[in-house]
Amino acid sequence: MNTPFLQAIIEGQPFRLFSLSHICVLLLLLLAIALLYLFRNDLRSGRANRVCRYGLVTLLLATEIAYQLWHLGVGTWTLSEALPLQLCSVSLLLSSVMLVSRSYRLFEVTYFWGIGGAGQAMLTPELFYPFPHFRFFHFFLAHGAIILACLHMVWVEGYRPTPRSMGKAILWLNALLLVAFLVNLETGGNYLFAARKPENPSLIDYLGPYPWYLLSLEGVAFLLFYMLYLPFRGKQKATAPSVDLA
Repeated sequence: MNTPFLQAIIEGQPFRLFSLSHICVLLLLLLAIALLYLFRNDLRSGRANRVCRYGLVTLLLATEIAYQLWHLGVGTWTLSEALPLQLCSVSLLLSSVMLVSRSYRLFEVTYFWGIGGAGQAMLTPELFYPFPHFRFFHFFLAHGAIILACLHMVWVEGYRPTPRSMGKAILWLNALLLVAFLVNLETGGNYLFAARKPENPSLIDYLGPYPWYLLSLEGVAFLLFYMLYLPFRGKQKATAPSVDLA
């Protein structure tokens, strides 16, 4: 894979935070979110609902499969880099199952992980490949689709998170952090940034040195999850749908 679109070695300037290409991607995501909200009523039943759900599932899984194939193709697949153990990688897989099954239990966790993690990733990407590299498209398509999947469950399916949902999301996040920590010890990886800070600028830069920033992240996660819950405070949660799941 020696084409510039796929090659592993970056030629020219790496990705720059809030460059023109980054800002354009963020604007496109906002447009997609606005369209999802505007057409939410049209997507609530029948063929349109299935097309939306399975279209997002296809996009989510296609980006993950393409990412794994790219690593294999350029010879960079390693246990320390390519396992789906980053928060957004796990959210991607959970989002796919959530869309197919319309599981409220998955939604309770995925809503917070997906919007919180993917939203942060869209704003401050851990990305080095600039537009128009494959990794640029993969990164923003995958993270954008995670956010849209979670918003689909809220606006189209009518699901609502609760304080208990927030507690579950934090509990399972800490369980995932423990798994990532153990895997990092074995592989030398940096899943969930549990071994060191990301190289690109991010919120973590302001949370102290390793390992203390991990404790700070607990507070940040709680605050972020609470902010994501606030729009639904006092609203009754939706239950699992009684419509056909096909």
